[in-house]
Amino acid sequence: MSAQAETLRLALLGNPNCGKTALFNQLTGSRQKVANYAGVTVERKEGRLVSPSGRSYAVLDLPGAYSLNPASLDEAITRDLCRGFYPGEAAPDVLVCVVDATNLRLHLRFVLEVRQMGKPMIVALNMSDAAARRGIVIDRAGLERELGVPVVETVAVRRNGARALLELIDRVAANPHPPAVQLPADADLHAETRRLLAATVSMPARTARIDDALDRWLLHPFFGLLTLAVVMFLIFQAVYAWATPVMDLIDAGTAALGEWVGSRMAEGPLASLLVDGIIAGLGGVIVFLPQILVLFAFILALEESGYLPRAAFLLDRMMAGAGLSGRSFIPLLSSFACAIPGIMATRSIQDPRDRLATILVAPLMTCSARLPVYALLIGAFIPSREVWGGFNLQGLVLFGLYMAGILSALAVSWVMKKWRRDKGEHPLMLELPSYRLPNPRDLLIGLWERALIFLKRVGGIIFALTVLLWVLLTFPAPPPDATLPAIDYSLAGRIGHALTAVFAPLGFNWQICIALIPGLAAREVAVSSLATVYALSAADDEAAAQALSPVISDGWSLATGLALLVWFIYAPQCIATWAAIKRETGSWKTMAVAAGYLFALAYLASMLTYQVAVRLGAG
Repeated sequence: MSAQAETLRLALLGNPNCGKTALFNQLTGSRQKVANYAGVTVERKEGRLVSPSGRSYAVLDLPGAYSLNPASLDEAITRDLCRGFYPGEAAPDVLVCVVDATNLRLHLRFVLEVRQMGKPMIVALNMSDAAARRGIVIDRAGLERELGVPVVETVAVRRNGARALLELIDRVAANPHPPAVQLPADADLHAETRRLLAATVSMPARTARIDDALDRWLLHPFFGLLTLAVVMFLIFQAVYAWATPVMDLIDAGTAALGEWVGSRMAEGPLASLLVDGIIAGLGGVIVFLPQILVLFAFILALEESGYLPRAAFLLDRMMAGAGLSGRSFIPLLSSFACAIPGIMATRSIQDPRDRLATILVAPLMTCSARLPVYALLIGAFIPSREVWGGFNLQGLVLFGLYMAGILSALAVSWVMKKWRRDKGEHPLMLELPSYRLPNPRDLLIGLWERALIFLKRVGGIIFALTVLLWVLLTFPAPPPDATLPAIDYSLAGRIGHALTAVFAPLGFNWQICIALIPGLAAREVAVSSLATVYALSAADDEAAAQALSPVISDGWSLATGLALLVWFIYAPQCIATWAAIKRETGSWKTMAVAAGYLFALAYLASMLTYQVAVRLGAG
């Protein structure tokens, strides 16, 4: 095979918040695939790049690392991959060490560590435009001469901002020259970093004036917390205000598709499977994709802007009082998307006590899988009207549900703190990156990835469970002398009726009981399960074609709807979350404790909600 046709491996590495992932997106575009590294749950991103010369590269976005002397699993993976020691992963041919040009004081030390490995490498001075605006002057040629490796300026968020890097990658790949290694000691690394800064960098100010001005407000003990509360409040208002028109179109399209398929098929099991099972079930989940993407868009924008570490710093004192640390904030915020990556993100918490507490309360964060359930129940029982001068009442209720999860997590961690022997506090140390405007390209790529993940779940586990539930709801067939609807004689119907004895104090009917079981596999399945149950138990085709929301609003009491909302605040997460807790803690006991206390909280809180609501006349 010729060198031109050979695919070389190119690895991007650097500190968190250096713009490495943005540069990865710039180089690879949509030619990406996301998986996990073998044996662990750390995300693995690989993309394909064809350079202007026609050379092909496999580009790997390595986990962010502050040092190659690992203090976390992410850093250990980055070190082992660079050295070619990670099982199942070939060593990279070229390393691109990405640094924040506005913060070389922290990033240059890592460059020196990477240089010690003696591999062909390039240093990418990312955000070089921001450094120039701040008056930071970097002698690129001098830095290249001092380091003994190529140095190039990049602007990952600008179109063609990596053109110079692309040209340099080809030259280094064609003529690799490993750098000389002369600095084995950490103390020498610190001294060399100071020397390089003095020789090649002129910094008129430690931080930009705009950063200082924003931080005076956003890190203020009062105004900072107020700003954070307002931001979170507006997010949940937007989830309803922005997504509703698209949801209405999807809902109408699903109903039309069901009617069209049903009108062209003869009555029988196959037609029932397609219309009542697959279309009703999956359509009931897909309709909530716009709301999930709105939520993700805000989380990604906050992450890209540099605001999330500041929120962690701002909340550190309050979270410490509850037995957590500011480092717990980002894993818990990640759990709003899904508890599994949130639990995985706790690896950045070095204190084992704080890490375990964060893992145990992460399932209380309102993951995006709950959003379809919340949206269904809020739409059915909470009127869509403006209150308090223009706020959407449904958005207010959604905000309240999210806040209930957050406050409950703090309360549970506070109780766990009281049981610990070590009640000392652990100081928070983290880097506050410069503020920057989120790049629309990176936001769109992030949303596309998350939409694909959601749709794969719909087409995979949710599809399989929907079909399985249809089978359980359809068979066995009713006896010839049956007087009840056919669904009552099915296996699922019998299970649901049996479970009503357990859940009667919560006001749950047998249809809800059926939906709770597959909901253990994936939260969204609860909605598709209800859609399937009610489609199969409908009196006629017209009733089966009705949207699920008005069906349950007519058939359930307000007390039942409120109790089910509260149930999903606390209910044990999906089985995949239990597995993640087991993997991260290595303990079946911890997993069982997490599932047990969440089930107990869900049952008690739902029962209390239902009984109080009935006594207040909502039954």
